[in-house]
Amino acid sequence: MPSEDLIRKTACAVVDELRSGDVSPLELLDVLEKRISEVDGKVNALPTLCFDRARDSAKALMRKPAGARGLLAGLPVPIKDLTDVAGVLNTQGSPIFRDNIPAKSDLMVENLEANGAVVYAKSNTPEFGAGANTFNEVFGATLNPWDTTKSAAGSSGGAAVALATGMAWLAQGSDMGGSLRSPAAFCGVVGMRPSIGRVAHTPKAGIDRNLGVQGPMARNVEDLALLLDAMSGDYADDPLSLPAPAISFLSAAQSGKRPKRIAYSPDLGITPVDPEVKAITRKAAERFAEAGAIVEEAHPDWREAHECFHVLRAFDFAITKANLLRTKRDMLKPEVIWNIEEGLKLTVDQLARAEAQRVGMTARAVEFFKTYDLLLTPTTIVPPFPIEHRYVAECAGRRFDNYVEWLGIVYAITLACCPSLSLPCGFTASGLPVGVQVVGAPRADAQVIAGAKVLEDILGLRGTTPIDPKVKN
Repeated sequence: MPSEDLIRKTACAVVDELRSGDVSPLELLDVLEKRISEVDGKVNALPTLCFDRARDSAKALMRKPAGARGLLAGLPVPIKDLTDVAGVLNTQGSPIFRDNIPAKSDLMVENLEANGAVVYAKSNTPEFGAGANTFNEVFGATLNPWDTTKSAAGSSGGAAVALATGMAWLAQGSDMGGSLRSPAAFCGVVGMRPSIGRVAHTPKAGIDRNLGVQGPMARNVEDLALLLDAMSGDYADDPLSLPAPAISFLSAAQSGKRPKRIAYSPDLGITPVDPEVKAITRKAAERFAEAGAIVEEAHPDWREAHECFHVLRAFDFAITKANLLRTKRDMLKPEVIWNIEEGLKLTVDQLARAEAQRVGMTARAVEFFKTYDLLLTPTTIVPPFPIEHRYVAECAGRRFDNYVEWLGIVYAITLACCPSLSLPCGFTASGLPVGVQVVGAPRADAQVIAGAKVLEDILGLRGTTPIDPKVKN
């Protein structure tokens, strides 16, 4: 049995050991299975395990020459329970699909496995990924390991918690309105929403659905870059997918390239923010000055973000879930019903207005990044909140109109087509993690990763995870 110290090593270091033959994929699976049995009962991050399938995949991979095992070389990776993995339960967090076992994997999973990933688990998610708090009627709630009375956010909450507790070295997530960035911030790990098309996936319901994207999560920037390299590439099955870059994202992370001009915005001019979160993220952003950067307070004009996202998100729910509303309404949670019904009420004029707003937001983003290399904001407007709260209803004295409005600081970035990375940047007085959002121009994924690595080095917080869950009542 290999040493349990393996769970505390970086993904890059473990991949090096896989390539050298110092450890095998089967040994890593043994370590993970033991760690999950010790930890997951306290946090509920990985409710579906598929170790038999994983061991079969690992053995098949080990029969290949060492140089033909892909970028990940046999590293185990969990997949979010919204994404199809052949032969593995995919509930989407819904009682409607509690027995759903797909016969074919999503294109993203196929590509990851072709690049040496070994899938061993599905990570927990809210029903259909709706709502930034990971709970559902199939598996229950995922708890924040820094304080198990708190939310892990969502919808990639299970992935973030698995990383933070040493039940994963890397994890796949997805993000529409902050669904992997918010959990990364709440759990003290790194998560990136890459540019549209960067990660190929199987199109469903519409070829041009791009509010949601697949993305990498990890404990540090270099590990995240490694996973993004393994996820990237253009494939005919996804006509909008982008070619892999000539220079790897891991090389970008290791380049040491420093941004020259940084913008910081505590609120993007569109949302209230908890004062403690604001102070911690501002202090982190200002530390870019230590790398020689000019740091100024500025942000693009994205005042239409709430209206635009409400319409486009509702439309997405309508085209993907309307039939479920008609046939399984009694099995859907209230927030999902509301979203679908909002979508079904939309007019063509509303859709045209929202699309025009998004075009304007993106154009202003492109112009803004001609002046600034990066934009930094808080990733979330509050620290981790009590798990029994379904969502954040108010902040700094302002009540929100609906259950997603508190996510404006991340979904504005989604609408503007910008890549965005959440980086751990400090802790509240009560010891809860806070994340800073590092944003770049559309398709400037490498620049975001390089800048985030510079700030990660300055802040010195790398290595604060994995942790054992802090169980509180």
